[in-house]
Amino acid sequence: MSFTKIDDLITDQVKTVGIAGHVHPDADSIGAALAIWQYLDKNYPDIQADVFLEEVPEIYSFMKGSELVHTDGVSGTGVYDLFFAVDCEKSRTGAAEKLFDMAKKRVNIDHHVSNHGCGEENYLEPDAGSCCELIYEVMDPAKLDVHIAETLYCGIIGDTGVFKYSATSPRTLRTAADLISYGFDFNDLIDRTFYRKTYVQNQLLGRVLMESTLFMQGRCIAGIVTRKTLDFYNAQASDLEGIASQLMLTTGVCCAIFLHEQESMVFKVSLRSNGTIDVARIAQIFGGGGHVRAAGCTMNGTSHDCVNNLSKYIAEQMQGLG
Repeated sequence: MSFTKIDDLITDQVKTVGIAGHVHPDADSIGAALAIWQYLDKNYPDIQADVFLEEVPEIYSFMKGSELVHTDGVSGTGVYDLFFAVDCEKSRTGAAEKLFDMAKKRVNIDHHVSNHGCGEENYLEPDAGSCCELIYEVMDPAKLDVHIAETLYCGIIGDTGVFKYSATSPRTLRTAADLISYGFDFNDLIDRTFYRKTYVQNQLLGRVLMESTLFMQGRCIAGIVTRKTLDFYNAQASDLEGIASQLMLTTGVCCAIFLHEQESMVFKVSLRSNGTIDVARIAQIFGGGGHVRAAGCTMNGTSHDCVNNLSKYIAEQMQGLG
């Protein structure tokens, strides 16, 4: 799908720009939003640009502008001349949705197959490995700097599992090659944001793996972190990054379920698949979304209720495969 370049959207009438990513932001959502802010800050310094995200995890605080992010969704300038919803459709921007709706012109850039577009301008490419890959394509490479390149690269490695996931394509790798030419230390960036874990993160990962459950003849695995466990370790939701993917690496497993309790009887669910199960289709049933191999949603009930309800639809797909 072709899309108007960001530079072509910045007319003389555009004085204020809002940018929002999805709730519980990951590297791709944070990178996409902050990269646009950085691009505007560098090339259009007279424009007032605001980024709306939930709290940016410490691991991504190196991204230029992260300290300026609005976390409440209501502290903007009112009606924006231009507003970007990135890595999601508007209903997943949380408190910023109303600002998106009020904007004079709305832009939606996303790579999730479940998104059908919510702006006057939509750039939707479900075959792209990440939203940051798309953000790079709507920027002028001559107007990038090392900060923008590093931010986009971080989002790409986050959503492609350092180029391991199936959505990685020659297009993804060409984009990554272009970005590292700006001169940042990409090896250190990968270690810092993808592989390196704190002691608490390793403790949580170990506990989930030890207490996980195999079922469906060993083809499905489930792991759970309760609110009580998070409080015991004085941990945040960001400390759970990567656990779902690690569960998926269990030999023989084709689908992994990871639940973490946000509040009593409310669980954030992360689903992973080796591609035989379309977890995006399952997540959509429960109001979520994502990709064939990685998706998520929020569910109410006990952890056993959540796993049982998800298992029903996993089993249906398995039966369809014989």
